[in-house]
Amino acid sequence: MKLYYAPGACSLSPHIALREAGLRFEAIKVDLKSKAIAPSSGGGDFRALNSKGYVPALQLDDGTLLTEGPAIVQYIADLAPAAQLAPANGTLARYQLQSWLNFITSELHKQFSPLFDAGYPEDLKARQRDKLGARFDWLSQQLEGREYLTGSTFTVADGYLFTVLNWCAWTGIDLARWPVLGAFQQRVAARPRVRDALAAEGLAK
Repeated sequence: MKLYYAPGACSLSPHIALREAGLRFEAIKVDLKSKAIAPSSGGGDFRALNSKGYVPALQLDDGTLLTEGPAIVQYIADLAPAAQLAPANGTLARYQLQSWLNFITSELHKQFSPLFDAGYPEDLKARQRDKLGARFDWLSQQLEGREYLTGSTFTVADGYLFTVLNWCAWTGIDLARWPVLGAFQQRVAARPRVRDALAAEGLAK
């Protein structure tokens, strides 16, 4: 398999999942501004492979391309059920995991987009930070007393949340306001396979 990624982008989520699952894959870097595949991976226009032009994209060994992070991480989890990165399909626990993935993608991930836009007015960015702050208030309550989102087991939803919360440092949001979320970030960052993914993307501290 080939994972097309950009350092620190939402593609870090499936990158973490692949490493946690212990699956073999090739990580291929993409420049999101130019849409160019890294020369070390053969170069070319990423849009010729994925017309959406953004990461992540997972190319299977038969050439099939899978896009959209929440779908990709569930596919990865189902390839390695022993890793327990997602509950079994058809169970209530699986639907609860999907609920978390949907919350992260719509209520957190996409809410960060204006904060990365250099042309977005600063007063509107402030309002966007307030909106995210309200989401973080609620999320902190849900994580209180829990090691991970669904309990004591790390899942693909935790890798996704970790990825999104990492953006706080780059967008003027001080995560120290939410100690529960800060502790969650530290727990996930300490996982060996997460450290491996961060190092591979040049994000290790």
